[in-house]
Amino acid sequence: MNAKNSVQTKPRHEQLGLSETAVVDMYKYMVLARKFDERCLLLQRAGKINFHVSGIGQESTQIAAAFALDRERDYFLPYYRDYGFVLSVGMTLKELMLSAFAKADDPNSGGRQMPGHFGSKRLRIVTGSSPVTTQVPHAVGVALSAKMQKKDIVSFVTFGEGSSNQGDFHEGLNFAGVQKLPVIFLCENNQYAISVPIKKQLGGKVSDRALGYGFPGIRVDGNDPLEVYRVVKEARERAVRGEGPTLIEAMMYRLSPHSTSDNDLAYRTKEEVDENWKKDGLPRMKTYLMECGLWSEEQEAALAEEIKQELKLAIDEAERASFPNPEDTLLHVYANDGEGQ
Repeated sequence: MNAKNSVQTKPRHEQLGLSETAVVDMYKYMVLARKFDERCLLLQRAGKINFHVSGIGQESTQIAAAFALDRERDYFLPYYRDYGFVLSVGMTLKELMLSAFAKADDPNSGGRQMPGHFGSKRLRIVTGSSPVTTQVPHAVGVALSAKMQKKDIVSFVTFGEGSSNQGDFHEGLNFAGVQKLPVIFLCENNQYAISVPIKKQLGGKVSDRALGYGFPGIRVDGNDPLEVYRVVKEARERAVRGEGPTLIEAMMYRLSPHSTSDNDLAYRTKEEVDENWKKDGLPRMKTYLMECGLWSEEQEAALAEEIKQELKLAIDEAERASFPNPEDTLLHVYANDGEGQ
């Protein structure tokens, strides 16, 4: 067997430089994110929490991207469905549940923001806000700072295809292109901007818009975590070499309603949703690992039980935690004048 054929017979994860441990961990985070999401939907329906915005169907892209970045040094600006991403970079189930239950110890906002508005100085997750895609120019600012300080890091920002039609997106990409900044823009194209399907939002590809700003745009199958990993890893390598930004459009499908306040069957059919469940990235990744001899049904059952117990503990602790004081509403809103007010 020649060297070329030898390389070709390697499993995909090895060709990408992923160890067996890393590729299995990717799958574990995918399952963890899915189970967290499903539990939050149940908690909301049971009246335990007020609101949930689901990321079901988008975990493959989120977790693969996280593994392709430097999770110890890069800066992250996720959007509100990115539970898989924030879990992968170090946020805990307890922290996410404290946010879902709007408790004072919620590290994101002290229980004052809706769930999915992530922020963590410890994990370099830059605080997000409710107006969508405002995080794009913020990510560009982080990348400008990194370039000025000559740091070999990147900023990574995600958003939906619906909000890619807004001015913040275009202004951010234009500035990043002009300055050749180390920023990765990742559009999680789940094909619906709340109730508006992609055919009514876009006349072309989101990824093609990068060409007008002078840098590469790439469309990728968002249900294929190994391919997403490859594309994001290459984008990061470009950025730290000083070659500028990359726009990635990961194609996926929002399998759940827009939020727990949404009746998605008012604007799409059950048959359409069922058809897209067949493309779900979780069973695809599970099959891949089993074919590589890295996973088994016994390990799957053990993981499910482990996550079940972790979720129970996180929920119990979040339910027992204290709510914020009413006067805490004004914390971090107005500047302190130094007189204790």
